[in-house]
Amino acid sequence: MNGANLDDLIDLLGRWASGRGPLYLLLAARLRALIDDGVLAPGAQLPPDRVLASRLAVGRGTVVAAYDLLQQEGRVVRRQGSGTRVAALDLPATRTTDGVVANPLLMHILHPPDGVQLLTCAAPHDPPAAMFEAYEEAGARLARVRDLGYQPAGHADLRAALAAYYTGRGVPTAPEEIMVTTGAQQALTLLAGLLVSPGDTVLTESPTYPGALEAFRHAASVVRPMHVEQAGHALRERPALAYLVPTARNPDGAVMDNQARRRLAALAAEHDVPLIDDEVCAELCFSGETPPPLAACGGGEQVITVGSMSKLVWGGLRLGWIRAAAPLVSRLARLRAVHDLGGEVFSQLAAVALLRRLEEIRPARVRVLRERHDHLCAELRTRLPSWSFEPALGGQTLWVRLPRGDVDSFAQVALRHGVAVPPGRSFDPLGGYSDHMRLHFLFPEDELSRAVNNLAAAWASFGGADHAVSRHTLIV
Repeated sequence: MNGANLDDLIDLLGRWASGRGPLYLLLAARLRALIDDGVLAPGAQLPPDRVLASRLAVGRGTVVAAYDLLQQEGRVVRRQGSGTRVAALDLPATRTTDGVVANPLLMHILHPPDGVQLLTCAAPHDPPAAMFEAYEEAGARLARVRDLGYQPAGHADLRAALAAYYTGRGVPTAPEEIMVTTGAQQALTLLAGLLVSPGDTVLTESPTYPGALEAFRHAASVVRPMHVEQAGHALRERPALAYLVPTARNPDGAVMDNQARRRLAALAAEHDVPLIDDEVCAELCFSGETPPPLAACGGGEQVITVGSMSKLVWGGLRLGWIRAAAPLVSRLARLRAVHDLGGEVFSQLAAVALLRRLEEIRPARVRVLRERHDHLCAELRTRLPSWSFEPALGGQTLWVRLPRGDVDSFAQVALRHGVAVPPGRSFDPLGGYSDHMRLHFLFPEDELSRAVNNLAAAWASFGGADHAVSRHTLIV
């Protein structure tokens, strides 16, 4: 980068160090915003560590740490001898650290590629008949009552219905302890914005939901993996919060046992650490039984529950919620009011009707998911026997390991064969699991067969060993 461009970058950075937290996180946060907004174009050369450090009057280690964090996130590429560049944006792939996919989940939502089966977005495509009937009921209600829905904490009827839902699951809840959100992703973003300051530590499982990692990184936190078995030591360090998906975990469909739930809830209370229990897929356990939320296992006001209807009912129903102590809900509502005045009221009224029919909707959805899960497992065992995985206990996704190579590189080959897969490092706070990928089983069985067929063809092209079962005609 020449002197003029360096001057431009310094101007763009502005008062980057005026916030709270370690300087490297503040610098990374400002560079991240410039990259995500397109101000720093893909492929743009960034200044050498020492040069930028000198101009910013900080230690070289500050710049190195900021660049390293952005590389871990897939936003810059750092190579010996060629310096640091903004990662290339090569659709339908995403920004990468080494020319391969880093986190396609968000990019494939923003820029969906044509003619590609998206195994990156795990949301049900087929809404149940009950959803249309619920909207008819909501329409009749709106015809009778004027209701603009300017309620940042959510519509009173839905808050009451969700409070009754949790009370029925063994967690006595008042409507004041419920906040309705535009999906669970907004819930996580609001919680991160309220509870996390730059430089704070956030603990997550690994692997875990990548959308949560993005929300915590956006808050300029330091995200670290936490082994549940070592949670006592980790929580003793008093992180800003801990995030868990104990039931039908995204990405591997694991279900935490009740003893571990009670232990985690007790540790959260003992060390006064907010503990987020992501229950987005909790009603999708293949056993037919829904385990208790962490809030039913103790923890007092430290346990925060996040839920959603987008996985149980339909991906297009962008409606989620937070169950937490009333004072926290009040603070969250004030924060949300800065951004919008409340969610869309029609869907909230429909959700009230859907909650009443939960015992009808859930078994049907679980039955379909179990059938498709079993079909995907059978197809993988037949056509790609060298790939390894554990069958899921619930949810919508399977966690698959390649016998050799990295999934980042394989994902590029898979794209050329008409399938988009999310590489494993998107699911790890430190960018690990390079040999894993997440596959969802939401498509009908014929589409799942087509996806596996194309993955097998891609594996053969990639140099995999399953040639006898992967030489099928490519289905597009």
